[in-house]
Amino acid sequence: MEHLDASIIDTRLDSRAITFENPTGGRGAGGLARSGRKGAPSKTLEPGEHVVLADIAGPGTVRHIWMTFPPAPPEVMRGLWMEVFYDGMAEPGISAPCLDFFGLPHGRPVAFDSAMTSNHEGRGFNAYFPMPFRGSFRMELTNGSSRRLPFYYQVDYTLEGELPATAGYLHAAFRRENPTVMRRDFVIAEGLRGPGRFLGCVTGVRVLDAGDWYGEGEVKVYLDGDHALPTICGTGLEDYVGSAWGMGRHAAWYAGAPLLVHPPHRPGSPDFVGFYRWHIPDPIVFRRELQVTIQQMGFAGFRDGQEAEFEAYQAGHPAAGTGWDRSPSRGGLARGIAERVDDYCATAFVYCMEPQAVPRLDLAAALADIGRVDYEEPSPFERFLLG
Repeated sequence: MEHLDASIIDTRLDSRAITFENPTGGRGAGGLARSGRKGAPSKTLEPGEHVVLADIAGPGTVRHIWMTFPPAPPEVMRGLWMEVFYDGMAEPGISAPCLDFFGLPHGRPVAFDSAMTSNHEGRGFNAYFPMPFRGSFRMELTNGSSRRLPFYYQVDYTLEGELPATAGYLHAAFRRENPTVMRRDFVIAEGLRGPGRFLGCVTGVRVLDAGDWYGEGEVKVYLDGDHALPTICGTGLEDYVGSAWGMGRHAAWYAGAPLLVHPPHRPGSPDFVGFYRWHIPDPIVFRRELQVTIQQMGFAGFRDGQEAEFEAYQAGHPAAGTGWDRSPSRGGLARGIAERVDDYCATAFVYCMEPQAVPRLDLAAALADIGRVDYEEPSPFERFLLG
């Protein structure tokens, strides 16, 4: 998990890179097309096309993955998806939309930097997850969109004589509930066998409820036999991301919310939200089993004269926490925390000592209901590159 000290020269590492210019990563095999004069830097992917991006014999560690493809509508951007197969397994250990893997839910690229992912100018997608493998590493990509897309990539890795005994395999799985179920916590991660480590998650919310604030739900981590109650229990969504009293657009090394899509006149009420959290200095380790969930709760307030609106909202939203406060000051009628329903998705990142299969991406579920809202403008690069 620790990044190499940049001052260390370790000649046991055999440094390689795979691109379309050197698809095998072979020594002295880069740039064969057109005598090395930028002959094959990219490939145009047809709709539905499936390609193998890397097929590497181990032991080794993938240390950096970079991709780019043109800005496009959200359903096109999210339609490009990837899988990773370890040690000859028939089922993937990673299965997720590419953008979600790089920290960008809802098919909407934005610029931000973090410890694990960095998205330069919202166009260059980088992942720095260490991805050790002992037998083999195969990475595949599918264009699940309806458009032809020019695609560039690079996989930087090292071949090594042997890996540390404690090196785990990175697993990543995408889940979505559209919509969630009232009073049933959304599952971010579950189903992997330990020993392992929950690295973190990239989570998206499509806000459906009419309440004032969507983020009162707590993140809960159930470890090694926890059932009714978790060992780790947070205090609210924005608190889990390291912020407080609501959540604006921000990005930091271990947590942030770089994606907020909201109307100009309603900055506090977004339509789409994307956030991430990396548990690097605060490791979450499990020996046998893990489940990570987040509640769907929010805050709502009603003023004098909104008696009918309050009664209707209260009837469909069970109170949470201490319930409704019916004696607020300054003309308030009622306010409180209540259960609610929204649209949640998450890609969970978990290291495990053994490579395991994760649920395969349901592309139709990933693409549903993520189209642009009427106030969103396409990127100027979209018009230039795709017409």
